[in-house]
Amino acid sequence: MAVTPETAKKLKAQGHTVKVQSGAGVAASAPDEAYAAVGAEICDRATAFGCELVLKVRSPDAEELALMKPGTALVGMLNPFDKPGLQALASAGLTAFALEAAPRTTRAQSMDVLSSQANIGGYKAVMMAADKYQRLFPMLMTAAGTIKAARVVILGVGVAGLQAIATAKRLGAVIEASDVRPSVKEQVESLGAKFIEVPYETPEEKEAAEGVGGYARPMPQSWLDRQKVEVAKRVAQADIVISTALIPGRAAPVLVTEDMVKAMKPGSVIVDMAAGRGADGVGGNCPLTEAGQTVKKHGVTIIGETNLPALVAADSSSLYARNVLDFLKLVVTKEGALHVPADDDIVLACLMAQGGELKKN
Repeated sequence: MAVTPETAKKLKAQGHTVKVQSGAGVAASAPDEAYAAVGAEICDRATAFGCELVLKVRSPDAEELALMKPGTALVGMLNPFDKPGLQALASAGLTAFALEAAPRTTRAQSMDVLSSQANIGGYKAVMMAADKYQRLFPMLMTAAGTIKAARVVILGVGVAGLQAIATAKRLGAVIEASDVRPSVKEQVESLGAKFIEVPYETPEEKEAAEGVGGYARPMPQSWLDRQKVEVAKRVAQADIVISTALIPGRAAPVLVTEDMVKAMKPGSVIVDMAAGRGADGVGGNCPLTEAGQTVKKHGVTIIGETNLPALVAADSSSLYARNVLDFLKLVVTKEGALHVPADDDIVLACLMAQGGELKKN
């Protein structure tokens, strides 16, 4: 949900009329009664989409778009790389803001929807792996013998990867992590995991490794080849592999090949957080991943859930709604009017369409 009873109450206190589509919050443990209790009006879909400002999680589909009037402001995760989708919003005359496009700056942290949702996704990935793994995570010493701790490998140490490390550590696993950026080594080790190091041999490799704007950059093939060798060794020994590597606007890199899967122990588990984002929308960080499915290949369970935050809907909605509320402070005046400031870097980065025109190419 883009609005929770908590944020609806705050919007009401600011003088806004808040209309919530009936039943929209049920899956996030927020029934209509909870919204009504804070002064929100429960309405049908057409009424909700007919408002001056529409707050959503995903971009509206064709039916929803038809219910929106020209001049409506739309805030949500609209996929800045979906040019046909953004063109549809522009053609409908909407003023559209894609929150994923917010810059990775200190001022924009409270609006960083990618981080808030990735944090929850990293947690849920570990919990799903623990559910499918047929052994215990922690070492256990009993009168019947000792059970070894699970070995977990995390590929990609952004927000999701760091939360996955922290969660797996709480469950008692032994953890190794890999990332192209050397700067994350200290963070990995501070959480109790071991960083899988691959030396940089050229200035080009070092420059690419630093990333840009808080995101990883594509690495030279020479480094990727060496990384693949090191990762393959760790994956073969792992009980759990959680891959989180995504580069905005690009296909997810292949980190766990079919040969690596074949080398894993029977009963091992892979959680591919890039499911459905591989080349041509197939696979993910592992080419054997099937988007939205949990499958078993070569004795290894591969989880391809494409929306992990939705499986923790109440907290995901709580964080996302607060992100949205903080963004609205930049585009809604105290008088309640929409205002697009021409000099605000956050607003301009998120602005995708205005006045029937695309603002981002």
